[in-house]
Amino acid sequence: MLTIDFIDETEQLDGKAMAFVEKLLEHAAQHEKTGEAEVSVTFMDDESIRAINRDYRDKDQPTDVISFSMEEQGEDEVAIIGETGPRLLGDIIISVERTKLQAEEYGHSFERELGFLAVHGFLHLLGYDHMNEQEEKEMFAKQEEILASLGVTRDAHEAE
Repeated sequence: MLTIDFIDETEQLDGKAMAFVEKLLEHAAQHEKTGEAEVSVTFMDDESIRAINRDYRDKDQPTDVISFSMEEQGEDEVAIIGETGPRLLGDIIISVERTKLQAEEYGHSFERELGFLAVHGFLHLLGYDHMNEQEEKEMFAKQEEILASLGVTRDAHEAE
């Protein structure tokens, strides 16, 4: 079971969009066999995600999605051993402005793009990446498999 904490800093998303993302992430968690886990999803504007991208990734520009994994161990961090309870996967941050812009650019629905970014961010939390061609092929195939299994395809115009 996946527990999701939603924060919509933009106050632009309705209950339907949140329910859609929740359904996709729960499905992705089952697909990836995460077991009992927790994740937070924050929706923000371009300026806010730009600040995060600048401060944490040294890229002074807005981006569509950023993930911060709780399971990824940094250089100076010590592994937590013996913790019980659900897996704390981390945080997914999505720019609503970028989502709208990219949906328009790619010619599909806002919901499809939002779902794509949510699943993309979720897979990053699980350790998938796209730093080279092989990793990218694997991650993007996994994304499409998860989305397609719920009928969310590039030509989908509405969320289920």
